[in-house]
Amino acid sequence: MTETAETKPRKKGMLIPIAATLILGGAGFASTYLGLWSPAAMLSAPAEAKAGPVGDQPEFVDIPTIEIIIPGGRARSLILSATIESDATHKGQVQHLMPRVSDAFTTFLSDVDPSAYDKRGVLEIIRTELVGRTRLVLGDEAVKDLLITEFRFK
Repeated sequence: MTETAETKPRKKGMLIPIAATLILGGAGFASTYLGLWSPAAMLSAPAEAKAGPVGDQPEFVDIPTIEIIIPGGRARSLILSATIESDATHKGQVQHLMPRVSDAFTTFLSDVDPSAYDKRGVLEIIRTELVGRTRLVLGDEAVKDLLITEFRFK
């Protein structure tokens, strides 16, 4: 009687790893069959990146440095330098409309509440607003990104 009592839990203990193996194997087969991943692609060497057309290469256009006086009790001024990331096909348009971009930046920065400059995370908010104004002036296709290269108080 002791033999049968010992064999039953042992069979039950072996059933769990076998079931887990079958379930995981089936999930692996199904994900490979559906094309979610490929074992052959994981074992092969990485494919070389193809060179894109000239228009896909990033071009950077510098915005002239903007210096504005921040109103308020303290005599402070804000100095901002930024660069617009574009492509070769739109670089001429970006350079041609640079006075409008500078005007949009200066107008926005002049309207910011002076106490907002002391708050945490203000640079991300300003950058987001400047990207929006840049896209408004130049269009969505001409502007890939805006890089702030200098943001300081004097």
